[in-house]
Amino acid sequence: MTSTVQEPIELLRNCLEEQFQRSTDQLAELTLRSRQRGFGGYDHDTLAALIASARQTVSETAHALKRMAEGSYGTCERCAVDIPLQRLEILPHARFCVPCQCRQTG
Repeated sequence: MTSTVQEPIELLRNCLEEQFQRSTDQLAELTLRSRQRGFGGYDHDTLAALIASARQTVSETAHALKRMAEGSYGTCERCAVDIPLQRLEILPHARFCVPCQCRQTG
């Protein structure tokens, strides 16, 4: 049995789709809790931070899935170099190669 580049991409797609579903479910639950008296057991600041984090994850994951659909997934958005598969396995929603990510946050 031979391995193709498509296999890891399909595995990453599945991972991203599962992450999107988990994050969407979490965001829905946290949003409901934010409307409850007493914020469903969370303090206001913690709940706000959790909601912001869930929104960010949904956004990053949706963007990665969109790049997959467009055929640009795995290519650095800054320098257009292929992002190594090992980086994508660790951070499936990665938009930049490591050098460009360092410049982006540095």
